[in-house]
Amino acid sequence: MPYYIKFLFLLFCLIPIGVCRKHKSRKRRWSGSVESHKHGGLLTGKKMVDNTKSRKLKTDQLLRVDDHDFTMRPAFAGPAVPVGVDVQVESLDSISEVDMDFTMTLYLRHYWKDERLSFPSTTNKSMTFDGRLVKKIWVPDVFFVHSKRSFIHDTTTENIMLRVYPDGHVLYSLRVTVTAACNMDFSRFPLDSQTCTLELESYAYTDEDLMLYWKSGDESLSTDDRISLSQFLIQQFHTTSRLAFYSSTGWYNRLYINFTLRRHIFFFLLQTYFPATLMVMLSWVSFWIDRRAVPARVSLGITTVLTMSTIITGVNASMPRVSYIKAVDIYLWVSFVFVFLSVLEYAAVNYLTTVRDGKDRKLREKAREQSLGLAREQSLPCTCGMSHTGTMMGDGTYSEADTNSLAGYTRAPAPEDPQEKQEQMVVHLTLDNESTGTKKKARFRSFSLMQNTHAIDTYSRMIFPGSYIIFNLIYWSVYC
Repeated sequence: MPYYIKFLFLLFCLIPIGVCRKHKSRKRRWSGSVESHKHGGLLTGKKMVDNTKSRKLKTDQLLRVDDHDFTMRPAFAGPAVPVGVDVQVESLDSISEVDMDFTMTLYLRHYWKDERLSFPSTTNKSMTFDGRLVKKIWVPDVFFVHSKRSFIHDTTTENIMLRVYPDGHVLYSLRVTVTAACNMDFSRFPLDSQTCTLELESYAYTDEDLMLYWKSGDESLSTDDRISLSQFLIQQFHTTSRLAFYSSTGWYNRLYINFTLRRHIFFFLLQTYFPATLMVMLSWVSFWIDRRAVPARVSLGITTVLTMSTIITGVNASMPRVSYIKAVDIYLWVSFVFVFLSVLEYAAVNYLTTVRDGKDRKLREKAREQSLGLAREQSLPCTCGMSHTGTMMGDGTYSEADTNSLAGYTRAPAPEDPQEKQEQMVVHLTLDNESTGTKKKARFRSFSLMQNTHAIDTYSRMIFPGSYIIFNLIYWSVYC
């Protein structure tokens, strides 16, 4: 009996323990299913493996960055490190004649080998990193010679790429925009071609420490076919290299990107050459205007002169202040001289016209005075053959005897019209001048052109256009 009671007591104690274990097992299984459901896995009850944590080594540990001193170049105290360079020109943004510079955006890539960055790999695949690893390793210190401004693009992050291969070869690429100086020669502007150069060089390492070279020769430079400029035609891109010497530091390898630009002439034909030519032709209109129309010819000449001055000022405002003569300056100033000479031509015509009118006026006054004097003399009665003993009466008449003595003479004709007398007098003076001798005739003939203002305008209508056409033929044959 006591054994039976003990058995029942033990059975009642084991039942609650089994129920508790079963409840805990169900709770664990449910919580595991819910966690798997949250991570998008199937409700299989198995724990998902995180593949991103399968590599036990970090990048720094894999490349052993902390095990080496990357402040020194590869193979320090050994031979020079060969660093290959290639460039891809993305865009040629602008060319400035005033500042004498250009702006270019390009992809600059460096190739070298650093055995300190080698790592074991079964697939022989490279690893690519962004700009954060660049600050921890050694990279070439290439800079742009004669650059005014340059920057690395940083949208949305720094445009830097670093690719490391298992054997230690490194590719370092960055996207740069640089503004560099360009020595331009404007002696043939705007019919000129300009050659600009972008120069790359190591800042600290001489040719004994770093050998900078084009990785594939001329093929190391590639350009986008869509590159175009508004005023220039890109004719040629090519590469060169040479050594540069500095007296205080030594010899350095320097790489050159050369490109040739030819200027489009059509813009300047429309904006400069055609307006200047039209102003010169407009100044010739005054040769067909009456020389007595002073306001018309003077205003036309002044307008053309001021317009040419404005064209010259506008062209020089967009150019640097160089100390030599440009091709466009020759054309504009010669055109300005033609316009100015047309004004001087009218000044000479007007002066000679005034002088001739004054002489004609004096001649007419003198002829009028002589004609009036002759008329007075002819209006008196003729006393030819009269006895000088005849006396005049107190009332101004002669005596009857004297009057009878004039019976054999005819009465003097009545005076003619004064205008006719004047014309006769002019003819008389002209005949007198013609009879003075051949020397005086030759003198009048030599000055006949100067006295005939109509002849000056007539000759100007042919001389001015002919001279300007000859100038244009010479100009365009020399500069084109």
